[in-house]
Amino acid sequence: MTRAKHLATAAFISLGSFCAAGAATAQSGLTITPMAEDLEAPWGVAPLPGGGLLVTEKAGRLIYQKDGTRHEVSGLPEVAVVGQGGLLDITLAGDFAQSRLLFLTYAKPQEGGGAGTALASARLSEDTRSLENLTELFAMKPGSSGGQHFGSRVVEAPDGTLLVTIGERGDRPAAQDRSSHNGSIIRVNRDGSVPDDNPFVDTPDVLPEIWSYGHRNPQGAGLDLDGRLWVSEHGAKGGDEVNRITKGTNYGWPVISYGEHYSGAKIGEGTAKEGMAQPEFYWDPSIAPAGLMVYSGALFPEWEGDIFVGSLKFDYIARLSGTPLEEVAQIKTAETARVRDVVEGPEGGIWFISEVNGTVYRITP
Repeated sequence: MTRAKHLATAAFISLGSFCAAGAATAQSGLTITPMAEDLEAPWGVAPLPGGGLLVTEKAGRLIYQKDGTRHEVSGLPEVAVVGQGGLLDITLAGDFAQSRLLFLTYAKPQEGGGAGTALASARLSEDTRSLENLTELFAMKPGSSGGQHFGSRVVEAPDGTLLVTIGERGDRPAAQDRSSHNGSIIRVNRDGSVPDDNPFVDTPDVLPEIWSYGHRNPQGAGLDLDGRLWVSEHGAKGGDEVNRITKGTNYGWPVISYGEHYSGAKIGEGTAKEGMAQPEFYWDPSIAPAGLMVYSGALFPEWEGDIFVGSLKFDYIARLSGTPLEEVAQIKTAETARVRDVVEGPEGGIWFISEVNGTVYRITP
């Protein structure tokens, strides 16, 4: 598997300068428009066919906005707002225009305290004011009392199954323990059942929802133009990754990593081990990658197939392209402050959330 990286210190600064120059050129032809403002800790955005948007706020609110009209949507599941947890991602079903079905991920309160990443489906009412037929499809086992590393993106695959990213909840060894959902990507059907072709359905002592494992905290996920899943994943101190996800694969955390612990201590056994996948790309130093989107090329044909990843730490959107994958440019403006989510809208615009600005923006030519 090919791999590329940012180097630390002087080499990183040099590449950063190159990317900044590329970004300046690209931005001369961009229009960045605020689509929803004055939001509190927005986390996930879903542009709607026909206009308007839905956006989650981590504190447990779902906001609908269209043409300057805004209201809160009722009917949400119970949400645990703790640390990095709360109401997290939102994704529209592929047939939303007909079914009005959507999917939410969130931190679910658990018995005895603690919380775990969960997935629910619901139908948006015709008047857009409430969720109907709310159904829990999945809740991770066993959860944790900690407030970190929930994941948590949901993607609908071309076959209609749902893929959800889950962090290891701060319990590093659990990412290699397939009797828990910690540090995994899970795959379920739209009704929450386990697909017959999941890789571990017949493996004793392995949770059957697991599609891949050995993840630290994947907070971005999207499908490429061939329907394959890609994720962006937080490393520790260095070693943020972009991974192409394949069935049943072990992505190595915490046995291998290109980063180190925040204490400066070495992580695991090094950067490679037989049976563990290498990232397609990694950053060192860390950029704190969040939302990930693979672009169709609808409004920007020259970007067809490129991967866009938001940086929480350095306030930009990375554009990655090529084989091996490389960060070829940055979109870095006042609007790209702590980019939490990046998605493509139905019209081909690039929509993103600035957590600091409390705003959803759209990029068009």
